[in-house]
Amino acid sequence: MAEQLLAQAKEQGVELMGPNGLLNQLTKNVLETALDAEMTEHLGYEKHDAAGRGSGNSRNGTRSKTVLTEIGPVEIEVPRDVDSSFDPQIVKKRQRRLTGIDEIVLSLTAKGLTTGEISAHFQDIYGASVSKDTISRITDKVVGEMTEWQNRPLDR
Repeated sequence: MAEQLLAQAKEQGVELMGPNGLLNQLTKNVLETALDAEMTEHLGYEKHDAAGRGSGNSRNGTRSKTVLTEIGPVEIEVPRDVDSSFDPQIVKKRQRRLTGIDEIVLSLTAKGLTTGEISAHFQDIYGASVSKDTISRITDKVVGEMTEWQNRPLDR
């Protein structure tokens, strides 16, 4: 799928690098999807799920954050919860610099990696313990969003 995206980006004249480049957008997408999956795991219910009503803690919007990566600055939206107990592992509170982001993007989109292998990769790169269920939710969402991006109508 990664090869298809690169080929399509070249064909459409989409930059690979830069603030609006494919790598920046994929990195943003992967990080935000991972953070959303972490929030779901933290709260115990999916976004917009009625099970969250009256639960004592719920989503409370997002805040913008710019993280410095190997491919340049990436602006992301970090989810918040009402009682501020959400402690993200992928992009920790007050963390501004990430390394290995291009590897994580490739790992999440690479064909054949298991959730266990991706989980181990998060542990190696970030020192973050992320469950296989969370990895599965992340990869399902990312693949779906990448497919949507690939199938989007072109403005020509």
